[in-house]
Amino acid sequence: MDTGTGSDMISVPPGRVTLSDRRTQRSWPVEVAPCLLGAVPVTRARYTGISSGSADAGEADGPPVEGVSWEDAVRFCNALSQQEGFTPAYHLPADDGDVVWNRAADGYRLPTEAEWEHACRAGTAGPRYGPLDDIAWYRGTSDGRIRDVRGKRPNPWGLYDMLGNVWEWCWDLYDAEVYGSYRVLRGGGWFDEQWSCRASVRRRSHPTFRVDDVGFRVARSLGAGPLTV
Repeated sequence: MDTGTGSDMISVPPGRVTLSDRRTQRSWPVEVAPCLLGAVPVTRARYTGISSGSADAGEADGPPVEGVSWEDAVRFCNALSQQEGFTPAYHLPADDGDVVWNRAADGYRLPTEAEWEHACRAGTAGPRYGPLDDIAWYRGTSDGRIRDVRGKRPNPWGLYDMLGNVWEWCWDLYDAEVYGSYRVLRGGGWFDEQWSCRASVRRRSHPTFRVDDVGFRVARSLGAGPLTV
């Protein structure tokens, strides 16, 4: 765990993951570099504290923030980076241009979907890292509402709520040729059936949309690289 910041981060080792898309019946392998990933999704209290510029960053526990857009999540990452003294990962356009990820920055960012799936699986081979009722808030366990983080068992690497509770924004475009700027969501939410709460399931949404079962968790890079749109 990274104890050098005010955020609860877990070290994710390097590895290789095979992503797949059920719609296109396509799969592709990705090499994943080591990174840091939030042990839990960003909570309402932390989101409100950082977004308002409060000296009190808010509690790391409680329910996840939901109803935030991809653009909201990107702005939060930069604000958290600035508050904790890191270089912001994103260059935000003044107009309707593309957000640019500075891969050389040490600040907070959204995980790529390969990082997310690699971290979710945590070395396991099945669709889930444990029995679903033990690890996830979904339609069968949530009683129709969002739940506090850490209420279910973590995966083998110490990451909570990777499946269920809220869908999580990732950095990646879903399929630019078909869906334009739509971004990837992962993990399943509190109102989803069990089939949505699997490590490989992909969902998409427009980066400006705010949906009531969508949140995010933060990542940080441990290496460097070029600017990437």
